[in-house]
Amino acid sequence: MRLPIVLVAGGLSLLAGCQSFTQPEPATPTPATAPVVVEPQITAPVEPEPIQITDVWQRIRLGLSLPVPDQKLVNQYRNWYLKHPQHLARVSERAEPFMYLIVEEIEKRNLPIELALLPIVESAFDPFAYSHGAASGLWQFTAPMAKHFGLEMNWWYDGRRDVPAATVAALDMMEYLYQKTHNNWLYAIAAYNTGEGRVLNAVKRNQGKGLATDFWALDLPRETERYVPQLLALADVIANADDYGISLYPIPNQPQLKIVDVGSQIDLALAADMAGMKLNELHSLNPGFNQWATAPEGPHRLVVPLEHAELFETKLAASDKDQRLKWQRYKIKSGDSLGLIAKRFNTTPSALRAVNDIKNNRIIAGKHLLIPVSSKDPAKYLLSAEQRLQKRQSGGSGYKLTYKVKSGDSLWLIAKQHKVSVAKLAKWNGMAPKDPLSIGQKLVIWQKGNGKSVTRTVNYTVRSGDSLAKIASKFNVSVNQLVKWNSLSTKKYLQPGQKLTLYVDVTKSRV
Repeated sequence: MRLPIVLVAGGLSLLAGCQSFTQPEPATPTPATAPVVVEPQITAPVEPEPIQITDVWQRIRLGLSLPVPDQKLVNQYRNWYLKHPQHLARVSERAEPFMYLIVEEIEKRNLPIELALLPIVESAFDPFAYSHGAASGLWQFTAPMAKHFGLEMNWWYDGRRDVPAATVAALDMMEYLYQKTHNNWLYAIAAYNTGEGRVLNAVKRNQGKGLATDFWALDLPRETERYVPQLLALADVIANADDYGISLYPIPNQPQLKIVDVGSQIDLALAADMAGMKLNELHSLNPGFNQWATAPEGPHRLVVPLEHAELFETKLAASDKDQRLKWQRYKIKSGDSLGLIAKRFNTTPSALRAVNDIKNNRIIAGKHLLIPVSSKDPAKYLLSAEQRLQKRQSGGSGYKLTYKVKSGDSLWLIAKQHKVSVAKLAKWNGMAPKDPLSIGQKLVIWQKGNGKSVTRTVNYTVRSGDSLAKIASKFNVSVNQLVKWNSLSTKKYLQPGQKLTLYVDVTKSRV
């Protein structure tokens, strides 16, 4: 052990002193004692109590990272949200089933948490939203983009409205756009709205002119220039909801849903019974299914509330796959085709081919087909595509007429002929203005009567000797109206027994 230098020196002095009795030496000065240095006591820093995140909105607030600049459009959108607090209250309630799932996927990928707010901007968190640009679902995918990012779409199923599947596809698209737009999140978000080509071209134009190239300096389509500010304004309102007096529907910060792989096609009504749920409750969590059952060839995933999942899985395991659908045995008649039979039983030719092991469209009269049919009245499946369309078509004012699409028709021509706007015509029929029409397709058109008229719908059966002119005169309507209401051809004669629909002002009718 090494002694301190002070002690060594002291020891040497004592030894020298013992020898000085016989030979004294001059005294040497005692070296000064070094001051004792007291080390300060170091205490371990007190770890702050971890924040207990109990609400998903709180989780989002803590993760917000994109700067919110003092820009005119950001301020305008912030003011709009603050003046319409009921909008966010309603939308946040719609978000309740799915927001935890979305936040989990975003955080798993280490993406900006602001992306969780995009479904509010895109669709007001309505999975059945369908835009003027033919985009569908929470994340508002167009059909080409949906296919590009792996979402299936057919008569049975639309992956754009399947929230878990569409969320994965949307975030895949965001990661792609972020890489394509030089790792700039404002560029990437703008590109989600308008495409990366437009954003990158706008950047190049500014570079060529020696102008700034930040998002706020770019010349982009009007909708896109408002899209990013709207998201940033929304993020600011969410971040400061308490200060702004905005009430958000509370969303527990814990899993609420479980995705169950059913393994085969299943009637949604039967699945709801197995899970101890109402049909509409189950279908609202699985809006990707257009019809009364999951798609024959999949996907067979069903989203179920966590508290119902165990019961559902238990009953599912105890069920036979052949018992998950109701079947009807149908005898093929002369003149039948797979298309006609499929339409009659609310299914598709491909489904009939798969069930009956038919390789082509050839069927033989007298043989039998096994046909899957809904276990309940189709009208009970209120969220099926057909029922949603019927609800939309009955939502107009005035009197309703049905138009059958002919060769050469377009929404613009039909709207002009009936003196209505293309936007309204598309909305009444659950379409986008640019959607294509098919010959024979039936469109609903709402026509206005004058304020003093009393319009009634009359179903008239053509009698022997009737003509368009005679019927028109009888009900005080025009021949053109009769033709338009019933999609008739003036070149063809009426047939006795033929059914006509008329919209008659009973205050003027002679009947």
